[in-house]
Amino acid sequence: MLRISRDLSIDENDIEITFVRASGPGGQNVNKLSTAAQLRFDTRRITLPEDAALRLNRIAGQRMTKDGVIVIHAQRFRTQERNRADATDRLLELLREAMVRPVPRRATKPTFGSKQRRLEGKKRRSDVKSKRGSGGFDD
Repeated sequence: MLRISRDLSIDENDIEITFVRASGPGGQNVNKLSTAAQLRFDTRRITLPEDAALRLNRIAGQRMTKDGVIVIHAQRFRTQERNRADATDRLLELLREAMVRPVPRRATKPTFGSKQRRLEGKKRRSDVKSKRGSGGFDD
């Protein structure tokens, strides 16, 4: 069992990992060995709160299919074990991020002092700029 939060954990058997050939440079190693890990996880197998499911859908973006399956492709490392661990870590991080409820923003007003300081700064800058030029050209 992999723990996401205190109320949510997923079974390792629900995660399906296959190995495919990695793309990019790597010489003979990339042509011979299937080291890239492709992780597939069906989100319908776990019970997420409604708001967390919506956040997960938004955060996952193109990594989530229309059927609710998250697909993560890990090919950062040269070995299957490290790519498997990388893909699993990225899935757990995705689920943890979706479980965090964002803090609602509270609208605030600027204080009277901050308004005064802002206007004072604008006046000072205006004076500097107005004294910069000469009186003008009379042709």
